[in-house]
Amino acid sequence: MNLSMRKIISLLALALALAASGCGGEEAGKPDVPPGAIAVVGEFEIAKTEFDRLIDQAKKSFEAQEQDFPEAGTPEYEDVKSSIVGSLVEEAQWAQEADEMGIKVTDQEVNKRLDELKEQFFQGDDKKYEEELERQGLTEQQVRDEIRSRVLSEKIYNSVTKSVKVTDQAIQAYYKKNEAQFEQPESREVRHILVKTRAKAQDIYGQLQDGASFTALAKQFTQDEASKAEGGKMTAQKGRTVAPFDKFVFDAETGDLSEPIKTEFGWHIIEVLSDVKPKSVTPLEDVKESIETTLLQQRQNAAMRRWVADLKEKYADETAYAPGFAPAPSTTGTQTESTTETG
Repeated sequence: MNLSMRKIISLLALALALAASGCGGEEAGKPDVPPGAIAVVGEFEIAKTEFDRLIDQAKKSFEAQEQDFPEAGTPEYEDVKSSIVGSLVEEAQWAQEADEMGIKVTDQEVNKRLDELKEQFFQGDDKKYEEELERQGLTEQQVRDEIRSRVLSEKIYNSVTKSVKVTDQAIQAYYKKNEAQFEQPESREVRHILVKTRAKAQDIYGQLQDGASFTALAKQFTQDEASKAEGGKMTAQKGRTVAPFDKFVFDAETGDLSEPIKTEFGWHIIEVLSDVKPKSVTPLEDVKESIETTLLQQRQNAAMRRWVADLKEKYADETAYAPGFAPAPSTTGTQTESTTETG
């Protein structure tokens, strides 16, 4: 083989290698990324100016927290960049999928949400709102675009999860599997006074022995803010207070008054007000609604995760990046999440 032919083959091999690595033109079957864009998702181009705007916002956020923004080229900067690019790509995917689903956001809906935000954060004061936009380096249109995107995401979530249901069978299975979660330990009504020194505790104990009002002394001296307003009164649950406190409460007779007891919090004087209430399990009917809410949220989130994963796969061959903006290859592999539930 002559030198000329070897050179041609070498150049051809180099060109093929560059194409395979994405460094020399677009990948086969991938859309072209035009100048001025960082990525293309289907028919949607993500402008470099939008990426730059979000980088500037990130810098301001770092500055507001008195943190140094990472230098370009560092792993920390790459994390910020990847996060921004990923959110822009996902937003483009969601917008196109919303079109296919027939989901729209009207100007009236954006106006309503903007008015709500102004009322919540600026008491409806347009001047304060405009001053904040200037401080953040944002335009009115950028805010409206962000609101539109957020409302669109909410509508997609509602559409994807609207058919998710929780059956009585699933609620009962959850209750049975997590019965320990609904157990109520032995409990007892008590009142106590917490102070820092033994001398102070001893003085208060002496006053109580002489007939002083426990409630009045607790309101005056206790350092337990949770029970102070109630004159030191609280419900003690076995195993859920510090050991010396717990031991006295559940060994004592009703009406007993402790001498000063030391714990890690200080010195306590405790008076036992009631008999011990036995351990019990909260009936299913009392927790059915909260279980249903928990399961519904879990199942809706699982449905949404599946939808997002399917969407990412759907657009995999329709998403292309400009050099330097492609996400790093995943090193964790694909993890399958079990979503099997009774009912």
